[in-house]
Amino acid sequence: MCEFNLNCYAHVILCFEKCYTNKVVIIIFLKIFKHCFSGTRFRPLSFEVPKPLFPVAGVPMLQHHIEACAKVPNMKEILLIGFYQPNEELNRFLLNAQQEFKISIRYLQEYAALGTGGGIYHFRDQIVSGSPEAFFVLNADVCSAFPLTEMLSFQKEHGEPNSFVILGTTANRKQSMNYGCIVENEESNEVLHYVEKPSTFVSDIINCGIYLFNPDIFQHIGAVFQKNQQDISVLFTEAIRLEQDIFTALAGQGKLYVYKTLSFWSQIKSAGSAIYASRLYLNQYHTTHPERLASNKEGGPKITGNVYIHPTANIDPTAVLGPNVSIGTGVTIGAGVRVRESIILHGANLQDHCCVLNSIVGWDSTIGKWARVEGTPSDPNPNDPYAKIDSETLFREGKLTPSITILGCNVTIPSEVIILNSIVLPHKDLNRGFKNQIIL
Repeated sequence: MCEFNLNCYAHVILCFEKCYTNKVVIIIFLKIFKHCFSGTRFRPLSFEVPKPLFPVAGVPMLQHHIEACAKVPNMKEILLIGFYQPNEELNRFLLNAQQEFKISIRYLQEYAALGTGGGIYHFRDQIVSGSPEAFFVLNADVCSAFPLTEMLSFQKEHGEPNSFVILGTTANRKQSMNYGCIVENEESNEVLHYVEKPSTFVSDIINCGIYLFNPDIFQHIGAVFQKNQQDISVLFTEAIRLEQDIFTALAGQGKLYVYKTLSFWSQIKSAGSAIYASRLYLNQYHTTHPERLASNKEGGPKITGNVYIHPTANIDPTAVLGPNVSIGTGVTIGAGVRVRESIILHGANLQDHCCVLNSIVGWDSTIGKWARVEGTPSDPNPNDPYAKIDSETLFREGKLTPSITILGCNVTIPSEVIILNSIVLPHKDLNRGFKNQIIL
């Protein structure tokens, strides 16, 4: 079985369970694929926690999806489907989420990695058992405003009742080729052509990995499944990809439409993109969860911009935090500490006058007095409104690509040293500074 570790990357599908007025089904379909190359982009953080449960803006990544589902009227159940053995941490998260949102959440385990289409096809009987009229599918490794109700309204206003909807957004010309590209009819918003990660420019409208389907989609997936059974090269697999196998064939048939969002959207492929996603969610909290944002109070630290602080954190009033900072449970921050554009995880100890910039400080790690831990941000081009965060490669021309600094769990940084653009694996006691290094 696939375990939650650095060799896994997250993929969530969200569908909706029976809604007795509109018969809309909502399900969360969580997929984890064992893929060493994708997983390494999130190391060493994925050693300690499943990527979908990594805290972004103070709460697990997956919780942002569940919160969006909870806003859909009459939503009854969430299903998580994945190919791995559920562990204690996942079970605890699901139990807490059920209690908080008063929603039934079940996990359905695949017997093999079935692909984005094969997974929902394998569990189609459970999905359609409540006679739903529609269900959503979401990728886990995206952050978004999740305009689910808007997509439902769009489906009713565009196309046939049994049409399918892809959430799309605009990217710049160069970066669009890193995503699924959509050519649309500008008047009807019908998808005329779909290409996954083309080698040349096709369209600046890209696939956001959020879909609205109805049970008719299983006829199209079933047709691909039957065709695969006749093809000896794929005879022993049910792996079916929605993007390459289904959308490409449906384009131009009057069945597939694109709803273009103007709200924020980004992928969370690497640790660096988690910091950027945290910034997007923290900014959204002004309208969705203002109670999660820290403010300047007498006797408290100085807050600049959007900051999340867990109530159990112990922070000296002379510390300066923000913008885009998330402080986890039980964190201790000493006098004169400066933290900016960073995520500080459970139990970390930032001693007096240390400085943390563009970094993720792992669980129970310690940064000594007057030490400096700094990384290089991997943000999209701020001068391009359609720029997306680039997929990072760990090495470029034989050298470590400058990126955020990551400290694994239980790492100790001595006083008065500098750690720059480096990745430190768990349980390391460093005795000097490092630059552009992976410390094993």
